[in-house]
Amino acid sequence: MALRIGTSEYGGTFYTQGMVLAELFNRGRSENDLCEVKTTDASIHNAEQLDRGELEFGFMASNWIGRAKNATPPFTKKIAIRMVAPANAGPMCFVKLASASIESVADFAGKRIAIGAKGSGMEQHVRTIFGILGLSFDEFTPVYMGFAEGADALVAGAIDVQFHPPIPNKVLTDLSQRADIRVIPFASGQLEKLLAQVPFYRPVIVKKDAFLGVADDITQVGVINVIVTHERVDSSAVRDLARAVADNLEKLPELNPLFRGLKDLFEPLRSHGAAAFEFGGVELHPGALQAYREAGWLT
Repeated sequence: MALRIGTSEYGGTFYTQGMVLAELFNRGRSENDLCEVKTTDASIHNAEQLDRGELEFGFMASNWIGRAKNATPPFTKKIAIRMVAPANAGPMCFVKLASASIESVADFAGKRIAIGAKGSGMEQHVRTIFGILGLSFDEFTPVYMGFAEGADALVAGAIDVQFHPPIPNKVLTDLSQRADIRVIPFASGQLEKLLAQVPFYRPVIVKKDAFLGVADDITQVGVINVIVTHERVDSSAVRDLARAVADNLEKLPELNPLFRGLKDLFEPLRSHGAAAFEFGGVELHPGALQAYREAGWLT
């Protein structure tokens, strides 16, 4: 039986990661036992399709998986979701025009900020970040629009700041070629406060020259994206996919830069055991546990 993995829209970050992972997974397998990459509406949609048995695997941002497990909005029922592997920790960032008089995230009061589509994962990240930093949605103007539309608005001066999903992403790269932009740093203590209170965030470096306008390395918050499955999925299939990740920690970043840093995400398995991967209280699938024991990451 073909194994289906839900990703994102065509060309999106999850889609490009899924294509590379499926290529490695499928090597040497029979035609009836291959992994098929499916385009989807990403995290929430993937969890819902796993629940309906329409997928065997799916990419999700780790801030959603605990919500799926516990039926926290936007989920209306508990989903028996299980962890397979981390995929990456992708840096998210706020950007502005270089000419804008915004020195740090502490200067956002009174600004017009594009935070993604209404109800999107990007909006949820902004609510999480601003909630911890003490910035109320009444203190700025939230602008709900997609990434391409938001980039156009920033160039036109219709907004002051745009929040971007993990890089590299094509919209941000294209935006940097159209306008002189800058990544907005966090003010002193803000990033440390976020990382101390949000378990699915990690410090991630936006490297110098990651896109035009990044003159120096800058630390931003990164969300851990993960590959998940459902408790009903056969352990042998989950074991094989987890091994495809664990056995290719050096190869995956060569094939897709979004996998850079993946090996670093595996290191806590040695000190914290399976709990290192169980974001939001979502347990590792037994097949994944088997894979990581075989690969020497767990005892």
